[in-house]
Formats: sequence, structure tokens, C-alpha cells
Amino acid sequence: MNPLLQSNFTTPHQTFPFPQITISHVKEAILHGMELEKKEVEYIAQCSEPPTFENTIVALTQTGSLLDDATTLMYNWLSAITSDELEELAQEMAPLLSIHSSEIMMNEVLFKRVKSVYEQEQKHPTLEGEEAMLLKKTYDGFERSGATLPAEKKERFSAIKVELSQLALQFSQNNIKETNDFILHITEEQELAGLPEGQIEQAKSAAKERDMEGWVITLHAPSYVPFLQYAENRALREKLYKAYMSKCTHDNTYNNFEVCRKLVNLRMELAQLLGYKNYAEYILQNRMAKDAGQVLQLLEELKANYLPLAQKELRIVQEFAQEKEGKDFELQAWDFAHYAHLLKLRDYNIDAEMLRPYFELSKVVDGIFGLASRLYGISFRENDLIPVYHDEVKAYDVLDKDGSFLAVLYTDFFPRSSKQNGAWMTSYREQFTDKCGKDHRPHVSITMNFTKPTATKPALLTFDEVETFLHEFGHALHGIFSQTRFKSLSGTNVYWDFVELPSQIMENFAYQPDFLRTFAYHYQTGEVISDELVERLRKAKNYNVAFACIRQVSFGLLDMAYYNRTEPLLSDIKAFEQSVWKEVQLLPMVGEACMSVQFGHIMSGGYAAGYYSYKWAEVLDADAFEAFAENGCFSMETAEKFRQKILSKGGTIHPQQLYTDFRGRAATITALLKRDGLINATTPN
Repeated sequence: MNPLLQSNFTTPHQTFPFPQITISHVKEAILHGMELEKKEVEYIAQCSEPPTFENTIVALTQTGSLLDDATTLMYNWLSAITSDELEELAQEMAPLLSIHSSEIMMNEVLFKRVKSVYEQEQKHPTLEGEEAMLLKKTYDGFERSGATLPAEKKERFSAIKVELSQLALQFSQNNIKETNDFILHITEEQELAGLPEGQIEQAKSAAKERDMEGWVITLHAPSYVPFLQYAENRALREKLYKAYMSKCTHDNTYNNFEVCRKLVNLRMELAQLLGYKNYAEYILQNRMAKDAGQVLQLLEELKANYLPLAQKELRIVQEFAQEKEGKDFELQAWDFAHYAHLLKLRDYNIDAEMLRPYFELSKVVDGIFGLASRLYGISFRENDLIPVYHDEVKAYDVLDKDGSFLAVLYTDFFPRSSKQNGAWMTSYREQFTDKCGKDHRPHVSITMNFTKPTATKPALLTFDEVETFLHEFGHALHGIFSQTRFKSLSGTNVYWDFVELPSQIMENFAYQPDFLRTFAYHYQTGEVISDELVERLRKAKNYNVAFACIRQVSFGLLDMAYYNRTEPLLSDIKAFEQSVWKEVQLLPMVGEACMSVQFGHIMSGGYAAGYYSYKWAEVLDADAFEAFAENGCFSMETAEKFRQKILSKGGTIHPQQLYTDFRGRAATITALLKRDGLINATTPN
């Protein structure tokens, strides 16, 4: 029997019984779920009673639960434990799901009822808060999905949605394939010169897994990033860098050039069908940044503030490299991380490998859970009875300060060939309150690609990985603390340029000595991290900060160049990318490199016309963290205010209002410039 078709699971907190669920079960549940949702929606559309908020808008929120479960599993598994069978299912289901969604959103009888409720409310307002937001989001959702279009345009709109779903899937899977297909096989030990012992051991393990002699470096971040940073062999750094940056550009089935062009042009056409100038205008209608002008203003302001310093930072690294290699040495893209690392070591006497022994993963988990307990009074209890989808995954009960159940948290830390690169938080179940008043608590997951343990060492993280953990944990808290009535407004269902605030604010704690001392014990000696080492870490915090900022700005500018256009993109993708980056390109261009064809955020993810959100949210998080700093970083009072005013509210209130409710005013860029050392920390606002 298909467990997904059962009304209730017998697992703790009705978590998914993962080991019992097969891909064929998921397929059956998707097909059955679509049929079931059609009937549920048709029942609402054909209701004989006059349309009201409850019998139409709220009723719609209660449809499609089986389909939600099945598609959640399919898409989450595609990222974390993909397989040929699962990819085939996704390719088969993506167009069917897109057609199904379009049929609902373009149901004229249903939209007539939704529109009637919306217009009644416009004339005689009776709703407020969450209910008013749900009505607006529902009406806008229909309008933005083509409900008001004439028949022939509806048909084209639906066809575009189908094609976009297929292309986004193809884009992602091509990237996974290209990442997995390349290895750098090293057979001579001298070619490993400069690599830390732990990285050499990882490379040895990677070779052994493939039944190969020697050492294997892959394009997965825990292997690729340290190699560029530490390896003394310049030719191998170049080979690895070019392999990474040329993913999906080769003359094979995984080439993404045409996929990119189609994604960009179809999104533009979709927006223009609805009467928008371009896709950016369509997307930014539901963002804190109201239009492309505001986005570009932020990016230009950041460029003006950071570019001169970034150029200076690059010049210093170039001069340092020439001191070591000779005055004719020209710094290339595959050199920067290596010489920047050596310079940081010289000037600050610190590098990732000095810190790594203090960041044993199990201790970091304890430290971050402990931080949440210190701020919010919550606790985490591992629960072995909760089924998991892979044997590396752990599951936890999250308990509130009064001991009541808050959420399930899954953690999935290590790279594998079936897993996408990067780090992310996702939900398996979202929080909502049902019609009987029962609060259904969320099941959230944080997924990483951390350095694996070896035969002789536990998993030891870099400081960057600790920051990544804090970031994704911040997203998880946004889901965990959700307290809303409606699923579509709960947790991280917020404006895209607000969603990174809860994650990025947590990164600030990484530099707090009192936090580090709670868990940063040397994995061999048990010694706590020294005050002197923490101080060196803090002093090096803004090392090359402008270079990193301009990199993010360049991504934001590329994103807007693709989606703030009113004519189809006809030019070569690589040439287009290089023309956009002309003013912000710091290192020499690399002929083989192309970011666009592997830029999942803006092509297959949710960040099309939205990559600026990271910098937008940095302005917010720097400003918001000052509230913590003003009252003591670990103030439970400030944390409780952040929980109640922001984290628990989800998308029930406009984010500008949420932020003002927390901070007492709008955010300014001043706090970010102070934090990054561009203006004096004592400068008044």
C-alpha cells in the first residue's frame, strides 16, 4: 500500500515514513493528488452560496494537501538524493504539474468568486492583518497567473509555464551531472604541495571511493575551494578553476547556453503577456524593492562605496604575489584565493586550517543549538524514532522554553554524488492552524555540503562552514517559530528580499567570543579556542571585504541585465555576461569561464530578478544586529522581540512594517558600511 495515500502517518509528529516511500509511490500520489485537488477546487467554484472570504479564499487554502506532500518529496529529493529514476519522474511530472496549476489559476468560474470577494473587500473593508494579506495574495496570484487574460493569451501563458518548468529542471540536472563528471586525478605526491593534511586525506578517500590510486579532487566545494586556496601547483589550480567555471559550456548534452537564453526570453514574454514591461517589473511588484530603479540604485550605491577599496585590495594581493613570484607575475583568477590566503596568513597570522581543529561538527551543532537556547530558550532533542531519507541525516524534536513541541528539524551535512552543491533550508511540512484551531507545527530541514570525516579525523569545519551553518539555521528558525493561520503565509513564505534577514543576522554571532567559547574546543587536546586566536579572527574579519561585496554586486547586475530587458536576448550568453561585468570585473577574464550557465539562483532557483536580495538583506541584518549589540548580543529580551515581531509572523504583514515594528524605524545602509569598516564605527547615524 502507498503510505502517502494514508490519511495519517503513525510516525512521531506524523513525519514522513521515508524508508517506506518509493519513487513509484510519489508518482502515484502526484497523479492522484492532482485529481483530488481538481475535485476540491471544482467544489469551491460550484458552491451555490454567495462567495465569501471563508467559503472561497480560506477554502482554497485547504485544498491540495496530498499533492503538496508528494511534490515536496519529489523536489526536495531531487536536490538531496537524486537518481536517474527520480529525474525521469520529475521530467515527466513537471509539465503535468504546470498544466494542472494553470488550469486552477485560469478557472474562470473560480476566479469570478475570488474577484467578487476581493472587490467586496475593496468597497467595504472588513478584514485586517493576516486575513487581508491572504486575500491580496490570493487575488494577485490569480491575476499574475493569467486569470484575466483572453483565451488565446491564456493558452500561450500556460505553454510558457510548462516550458519554463522543464527548462529549469534541465538546467539544474545538467549542473549536477557536470559537477559529478569531472575529477582531477593526482598520482604524484609532490603535486599536493601546500595542501593541509586533512585535505590530502579527503582526496585520498575520494580516490579510494572510486577504486583509484593516488588522490582525487572534485568540483564539490569542500574539495575545490581548499585546493584553489592552498595548492602550490599553479597549473593544477588553473586546470581545476577552468573545469569549474566552464561547467555546462561544453559541446555535449549538458550544455546550458540555449537553456539560459530560453529561460530569460520566456520569462520576459510571460511578463509582457500580463502587461508588464519586463520580468523584473513583474517580480518586483511583490518585493520590498518596488522596481528595478530601486534595485539598481542599491547596487550602484554599493559599487560606488566598495569598488575603489576592492581595486586597492586586489592591487595589494597582486603586489604580494609579485614579491613572491617576481615582478612579471600577473595574477589570474585561479591565483587570487591562493595569494590572498598567504597574505592573510602573513598579516593576521590566521587561516582556515588554524581554526578547523576547533570546529568539530558535533561540537558546532551543540554550540549553535546552545545559541538558540541562550537567545530563545528553546532546546533540541535528537529523536531516533523519526524516519530519515538517508543514513547521514539526523532528526530532532525542537521544544519551546515551556517544553511544548515546536518543530521537527532534519540535518543533512555531507556531500554525495546525488546531492546538489551549496547549502539550503527547506520544509517538508509548513506550519498552519486548521479549521478546528489545531496548530500544525513545521518539519524543516537544513542541507549542507560540509567537509566529511575521514578514517582518522572527525568532521572538522572551516570558519566559513560555521557561518554557513548559522545562515541556514537562521532560515530554519524562521520556519520553526512560525505562528500563522495560513500555510501560504507561514515561515519563509515572505517577500524574497526579506527572506535572507533571519539567516544573515545569525552570521553575526560567528564573531562573538562568548559564543565561540561555548563550543570551539580543539578536537584532540580539548583546549578552548584562545582569546588571542579569536582576536586575530575578528581583526581579519573585513579582509578583502570589498572584493567579496563587488563579486555579489556583479551577480546582482548580471541578474538585472537578464531580466530588466524589454527585447529578447539574442546575443551570445558568454559575450553578454562579459559586457555586463566590464565595469566590475576585477581579475582578468577567463575565456573558458561562464557563470550564467551554472548560475542556478537566477536561472532555475527562485532568485530571477532577485539576486540583489542578499545585499538588500545585508543592509537589514547589519542594522537589525545593532539592536542586539545595543542591548548585549545575547539579550533574550531583544531575541524575543525579534521572534515575535519578525520570525513568528511569516508573510502575514508587509516586511517593511515588520522591520519597523522591530527596529522602530526603517533600515539605513550606515550600519553595513560601519560593519564592513568603510566608515568609522563611532560615526552617528
